[in-house]
Amino acid sequence: MKLGRTVAVWLTVTALCFMGGCATSALPSSLRAQQTALHEGVTLPDGWSVQKLPGVTPGNHLSLLQRAPRSTPLRFRVFVIPGSGCTGFAPFADRYFAGLLHAQVQVLHKPGVDLQAGPAPQHCAKGFIEADSLSAWRDDALAALGFLFGSDGTSPDESEKHQLLPTILVGISEGGELLPSLAAVVPGVVGLVLLSSSGLDPSEAAYLQAKRLGELDAWHRLVDAAASPLPDTLMTEGRTLRYWRDLRRWALEWPLMESSVPLLQVWGDSDELVPVAAYASFARRARSRQAPFCSWRFPGADHGLHGTDGADGLQRVWARLEAWGRHFSTAEQRQVGVLRDNTFDDFLLCADEADHHP
Repeated sequence: MKLGRTVAVWLTVTALCFMGGCATSALPSSLRAQQTALHEGVTLPDGWSVQKLPGVTPGNHLSLLQRAPRSTPLRFRVFVIPGSGCTGFAPFADRYFAGLLHAQVQVLHKPGVDLQAGPAPQHCAKGFIEADSLSAWRDDALAALGFLFGSDGTSPDESEKHQLLPTILVGISEGGELLPSLAAVVPGVVGLVLLSSSGLDPSEAAYLQAKRLGELDAWHRLVDAAASPLPDTLMTEGRTLRYWRDLRRWALEWPLMESSVPLLQVWGDSDELVPVAAYASFARRARSRQAPFCSWRFPGADHGLHGTDGADGLQRVWARLEAWGRHFSTAEQRQVGVLRDNTFDDFLLCADEADHHP
């Protein structure tokens, strides 16, 4: 089977899955050794640190890149799930999160990711692609967060501290697929943000992109391969069949629709990887969502929210979060129960800059 190059690259970059039920696989021993070396040799920007968290399988570890707020007081936390592949945030984290001044920032990386890899690494670590089952990534993330936030029996004092900090859970591209799963275990979540992630089930989003590119035949061939009895480990279009099978069975739209947490969808209408039709379809359906929802469109912006005029949409999102945090920064207002009642709901009014119904 041979997919058209454009759709194959897109599917590899934006395969969006984290809610399915595929079996978990351990990292190869060679990748575990590389992963340990990567942790030990990381050079971090000023003010950033890295914490090594255990995954679900012994020997799997995830890197949590984090920093304290740049300005006092600490008002909220932004917990980030990056997109697909092996991007390492260390070289550009300062610039990427520059607009978040009063937030603790935490970025969870997949097992085996080189934190120094940057935004577009030419090659992932040896064994990374073979081990990159999307359901295993979800399971590793849940195990890591259980350790981080105390649900695995760690310090009650630490767990209580986390509970008191209002948290915005951000999914970037593929990372958006993880939001419903992680929202249930990250303490203090008061809002969900989809950055360049439509909110549709990944199979529907992939279909719409293939249709836009004129590659529906190629998409159907990949669907047929995923439905075949061929082994999970078989490499097809740069990923294992286990990876593609996750994509086909993943549910994202329904968990987001059922969630009681306010949801913000942020996207550019010149996104080369996710079609406008995908963003607009989810936004229309989300009107019936019981919890607040807003769709914020950036005209002319690409998948990274960069506009043709040089505008950086991402920093506008961070500025909006900062403005939200300033209104609810007293000790009493930082209680999670209060925030769930009124604060992020107000944020989702989206002022004059958003399209509520694309």
